[in-house]
Amino acid sequence: MRFSRLAATSAALFSSAALANDPLTPAKLVADINEVELQRVLWALNKIAKDNGGTRAFGTPGYKASVDYVLERAQTRFGREMDTFVQPFTFVYDETLEIKVTGPDGEDVFVVSPQYNPATPLPGGITASLLNTPVDDTTGSMCLESQWDGIDATGKLVLIKRGVCAVADKLIFAKAKGALGVILYNQTPGTEITTPTLSADNIGKLIPVGIIPLEVATGWIGRLAAGEDLSATLLVDAIAEERETWNVISETKEGDPNKVIMLGAHLDSVLEGPGINDDGSGTAALLEIMGSVKKYKGFPHKIRFGWWAAEEAGLVGSYHYTQNLTPAEADKIKFYFNYDMIASPNPKYEISSYENSGIGVSLLEDYLTAAGKEVEYAEFDGRSDYAGFVELGIPTVGLFTGDGAPWDSCYHKACDDIDNINWEGYVLNTKAAANAVGILAHSLEGVPDRLVTTPNLRGRDKINYQFKRWAALAQEAGSHSLCSHGKKKSTV
Repeated sequence: MRFSRLAATSAALFSSAALANDPLTPAKLVADINEVELQRVLWALNKIAKDNGGTRAFGTPGYKASVDYVLERAQTRFGREMDTFVQPFTFVYDETLEIKVTGPDGEDVFVVSPQYNPATPLPGGITASLLNTPVDDTTGSMCLESQWDGIDATGKLVLIKRGVCAVADKLIFAKAKGALGVILYNQTPGTEITTPTLSADNIGKLIPVGIIPLEVATGWIGRLAAGEDLSATLLVDAIAEERETWNVISETKEGDPNKVIMLGAHLDSVLEGPGINDDGSGTAALLEIMGSVKKYKGFPHKIRFGWWAAEEAGLVGSYHYTQNLTPAEADKIKFYFNYDMIASPNPKYEISSYENSGIGVSLLEDYLTAAGKEVEYAEFDGRSDYAGFVELGIPTVGLFTGDGAPWDSCYHKACDDIDNINWEGYVLNTKAAANAVGILAHSLEGVPDRLVTTPNLRGRDKINYQFKRWAALAQEAGSHSLCSHGKKKSTV
């Protein structure tokens, strides 16, 4: 009996030693990724949202619980293999507490509020005559200053069709023409209206807006054309205040600190939903890849994981991280992979890149095409957390499966939950990500140097300028929120 216990102990020690010396390979990382474990992580994130008002948005208890969930794995379970830290910062939290549109006949109208919507006077809101504006589906309705020539919107609620340009642009022009508010009507029928952001940058520059269905506006426009004088009421009760939030950064103890391969995904959702595809899918993929990486040894390059805060508020967390990198620290990041929405229900397989992406495109492309998927290609457009890395000239690539129809009709909605996932595509994309990092963990062949020539010489200045603007937003938010309760991805 004593011999058996000793033998068992020896066997366990031998097994642990063998595991500790088990070399990392791309094939091993790929083999470790499976649907069951990805489902468990997404189920946990979905439950966090359910337990916290249906959201994991930054500035809410749901986001804090999401941070704690990531830390429980990175620090508690994987602490022997990973070094983890939390990077705090503050940003302007926005929430529409109530929005209401009352039509010309006293009817309640279905309405959606964009993020960073200015408040109306309370308690009555704004009641004013409706003014229709011309439609231009090519260049965008009321997107250009010239389209406002001859229009006097003084004291009116202006009807504008949504589409093409940023909603904030339309509001800026409407305000300049004297409008009190805007009733924006959706460009497609129905009440499946995607929530845009007006951007925290525009606090204090805009007028209140409500987004209503196309059918409702069509009826009003017909009556206005017939000569009726119609009025409506818009009420927006909103807050905008500074709140603390956190990035989470975790990296392998193994590997050369001067040669870092980094993977990133945003941890926050929009206020309207749990954000399971956007971007629980990226969050869970990173956690599962990290759980695989920590099992192995023998890779020369350090692997770093980043979970970004406040992406939906304007890529704030990743910009905060890149802003605080010294040039020497930026040089150490040899490649950055961005995973934002990689499990859309009807997925496309889109790889985003720029002039300095190098081998990153083919690493993902080769794996996906070998699995029989048709790959699409796009240039970076500044809508996700790769932006700060691109502006620093760091070699970067992103994977994306589509937002809105036809790819994800639950984009930025409450239905972006555990049922809003294409599991086959999700597992494949996570395996592609694992394969790519497994290759670069051993070899930097095909990875270009950081781009520090034009136009990226101004990248850091651009990031720093953005943060100077954001630093002033708390004061702006404080002054403009006095009108309210007493206290991004889409912009179009």
